[in-house]
Amino acid sequence: MSVDQRNTQFCLETATVGADVLCEFLEVSIHSILYLRDLYPRGVFEKRKKYNVPVQMCLHPDVCKYVVNIVDSVHRLNQLNQVEKIAMVILGPDHRPLERFVIEIGRHSDNMKGDDRYLYQLEQSLRAFLLKLNVSDALLQPLPKGTDCTWAIQVETTESAADSINDKQMVQGFPWVEAEGRETTLDEPNIIPLRAVTSDFIKMQMFVEETTKKS
Repeated sequence: MSVDQRNTQFCLETATVGADVLCEFLEVSIHSILYLRDLYPRGVFEKRKKYNVPVQMCLHPDVCKYVVNIVDSVHRLNQLNQVEKIAMVILGPDHRPLERFVIEIGRHSDNMKGDDRYLYQLEQSLRAFLLKLNVSDALLQPLPKGTDCTWAIQVETTESAADSINDKQMVQGFPWVEAEGRETTLDEPNIIPLRAVTSDFIKMQMFVEETTKKS
């Protein structure tokens, strides 16, 4: 194997691991938001650590399976560099969004994926995102009490990916459907920035869109 072939293989392997790490971060983020916004009883969560940050993970098997299916689907799209935004949306009883936790993933240099520092820098950046996410609850208005809020994951992809998703399920038995307009638009939203990183290794930002009409 030539030097160029070895470098290419190393870049591909590092990029794959990088996609794995990003999806692992997505999984932890979903569980954290479920806990922080009291979407399930706190007794079904267990404290763990990720990137040396305390996080809460839901133990309910149906929730865990659903989250894993989401992450697996996103992982396949992310490996193809087709994910632009991932949003965890909290919906009120009328199925209108109250909050959107958005992760926006920018394009990074393929050359940097072969750098030894890539995964270290990626994990350090994701640690900072988790720390900020853990305190985001204090920046938001409470969700309406006495109502059954639900949640969904919305993924914004490239146009070519959106066309192919309808033709082929990314995870067998777990189809994705196009979100309705009323499920993606908030009434009079406030935008709360949480964290942004722009470097040669990672370009990503996280923010929350919160409607001013929660009550």
